[in-house]
Amino acid sequence: MTITPTGTWTGLLSSLNGRFHRTALTVYMLIVVAHWAEHLVQAYQIWVLGWQRPEARGVLGMPFPWLVSSEWLHYGYAIVMLVGLFLLRPGFTGRAKAWWTVALALQFWHHIEHALLLVQAHSSFRFPGTTVATSVLQLVVPRVELHLFYNSVVFIPMLIAAYLHLRPSDAERASMACTCAPGSGRARTLRPVAALGD
Repeated sequence: MTITPTGTWTGLLSSLNGRFHRTALTVYMLIVVAHWAEHLVQAYQIWVLGWQRPEARGVLGMPFPWLVSSEWLHYGYAIVMLVGLFLLRPGFTGRAKAWWTVALALQFWHHIEHALLLVQAHSSFRFPGTTVATSVLQLVVPRVELHLFYNSVVFIPMLIAAYLHLRPSDAERASMACTCAPGSGRARTLRPVAALGD
């Protein structure tokens, strides 16, 4: 028996949103919280400690200053966020899936903003009146505040989704393929192709 690339992909997606959903969700949320904490530390450095913005580089940016100015790194994280939200979405049901989808939609826009920054960082394209790489909303909101906002508005619906996912209604529990919530997903497997279209 041969395994086709499609069969391998659907099997991986089914496992990720079935028996490994809780583990994948935990690892993903730890990555998200660590990144969000970087933004909070940077905000603390600016607004509480009174540091100038170029010196306020978060935790990792202090020993590795290039991290803050690397548009490839910021774009890469935006892609990781987007892919994680997309890949873990089929494991959610009901209200949790609705909130997770809100986070996915918001992250898609955040990703577009980072793609625009990346293009500008590696080309001569600039918005009229700007001299540095600038995202759309950064035209009206400073970058530190904007990305703190973006990370917050993506993180909050993710937290709500995770909370509802771990405390599903009886109907939601019955349709869960994973075992994240007690009594869920014990005898079911996820139908990967149908789940992606939900």
